[in-house]
Amino acid sequence: MKELKRLAFAQKTHMRLLYILAFLYGAAIIAQAWLIVTVVDGVFLQNETISWALPLLLILLAVFTVRTMIAHFTNRTGLKMAGHVKKQYREMLVKKFTGNSLQASGQGQSGEKVSVLLDGVDEIDSFYSHYIPQLVITYIVPLMILVTIFIVNPYSGLILIITAPFIPFCMILIGKMTQKKQDEQVEKLTAFSGRFLDSLQGLATLKLFGRAKKQEQVIEDASLNFRDSTMNVLKVAFLSALMLEFIAMLSVALIAVEVGLRLVIYQSITFFTAFLVLILAPEFFNLLKNLGTAFHSGRGSVASAGRIREELDRETKHVSWGKDVLNTSGKPPELVMRNLSFSYGEDRFALSGISATIAPGDRIAAAGASGSGKTTLVHILAGLLDPDEGDILISGHERSTITEQSWFDEVGYLSQHPYLFSGTIAENIMLGAGPDVTREEVLRAGGKAGLDPVAEALDNGYDTFVGEGGRGLSGGEKQRVALARVFLKKPSLLLFDEPTVGLDLETEQILQRSLNELGDGATVITVAHRLHTIKHADLILFMNNGKIADRGTHEDLLKSSADYRQMVYAHQGGESR
Repeated sequence: MKELKRLAFAQKTHMRLLYILAFLYGAAIIAQAWLIVTVVDGVFLQNETISWALPLLLILLAVFTVRTMIAHFTNRTGLKMAGHVKKQYREMLVKKFTGNSLQASGQGQSGEKVSVLLDGVDEIDSFYSHYIPQLVITYIVPLMILVTIFIVNPYSGLILIITAPFIPFCMILIGKMTQKKQDEQVEKLTAFSGRFLDSLQGLATLKLFGRAKKQEQVIEDASLNFRDSTMNVLKVAFLSALMLEFIAMLSVALIAVEVGLRLVIYQSITFFTAFLVLILAPEFFNLLKNLGTAFHSGRGSVASAGRIREELDRETKHVSWGKDVLNTSGKPPELVMRNLSFSYGEDRFALSGISATIAPGDRIAAAGASGSGKTTLVHILAGLLDPDEGDILISGHERSTITEQSWFDEVGYLSQHPYLFSGTIAENIMLGAGPDVTREEVLRAGGKAGLDPVAEALDNGYDTFVGEGGRGLSGGEKQRVALARVFLKKPSLLLFDEPTVGLDLETEQILQRSLNELGDGATVITVAHRLHTIKHADLILFMNNGKIADRGTHEDLLKSSADYRQMVYAHQGGESR
């Protein structure tokens, strides 16, 4: 709650406006009570005429209107504060997620992150739209009412002072009871969101393996758990409202008894004073009750803010970038790796002692068994992972001195499973270029990637809409779209994670020709799974257990490395069967 209050009071303009509106709101309440009492006392006890009361009734109507407008502007100010803080939190979360390294992005469930970014941030709304405005009102208006009652009847003021503290005491007591339940509710909502999104993404797999019904039961259990936790929170909320109502009713009853005795038995106060006190006292306690209700809403926001802070404070590895802009003038860069080491965590896979020099325009193949560290090495070179030790020189510049954008402008990366976003084929291709790209350039890149026959078979050609993840396109067609992105970008460093694996022969041949064209005038590094890729490389980095076990051309390694020979002969044997 401290952080949420700090963010609220940091908005000084809005807070000043809330204090001004609260003072005007208190003045309107007192003026309204005074006008009502004046009209009733004048007409029923002083025998005044309706014509005498009419101007006062018009003024009373105006005060009602002003009070309503003040309440509206107070709520509107609270909503603006909420919108400002939610924007801050979402910007921090998006910056956190986009700035995460590759392995950090893979931690946790996507649904949990979406839930925190959307639902979690939205839960903060009530703290600023309800609790903070009501807190400011409670700071000022009850005090104004108390002073007014003390002036007209000090005994009623004493009763208010004695009974009023029971309401905040009750709020604190119930707040401690609800905090744990609110935390549990937020936690179960996050878990439910995570499971639900994961199940949607993997629905086809679940059906194919006959696990859809079982996962349906898991989601139902998570939903019921969230329902139960929500009902527990509401149960406490209703109990809180009942207790606050009881305390307020009892306090008003005590004041009514005191005022009635002094008016009827002892005749020590006037009807005007008694009636004014009886109108203002419920207003006094209503404000405190409203704070209790808003306080309960604020507890839910505190739980969500804690979950957001936990996500923001989670320790992750980030790729470090500098301030100097890399300028290769379109020439292939030279890459020098100096004693690189990287680990995914304790007792998990690690790279160690990686050193190599990659000359401009070279074609490099990273070969080795599955799990030897090839893809991890490519991710480090791409700038998606940051080495724990060692550094990388890019055309003589340390990577830590180069801006992220300038480096990514030079890199083209094509994996086995490229991601396509919901949109048209043309829009997905344009992801590889800047805002000034023309339609002709997009179509030309698509043609080079072999997309023209695919587009011609579709009703809307390149403007055909594809679903999230490329739904509606085959694996080969998605690879062609990803390849068109690279053609459009024209990078000087190409990183390929053997994108032709698993494709049909025709698509593989198209992609292979395109990759060869892209490689002219660029440094190419390929995670090699196929023998024909390894054979034509200028340098092969043969990896084993996170280290470069040997290096050289295909012929060199056949002579010097028994493990490499065994891998090649196994591959040839597989091809011959």
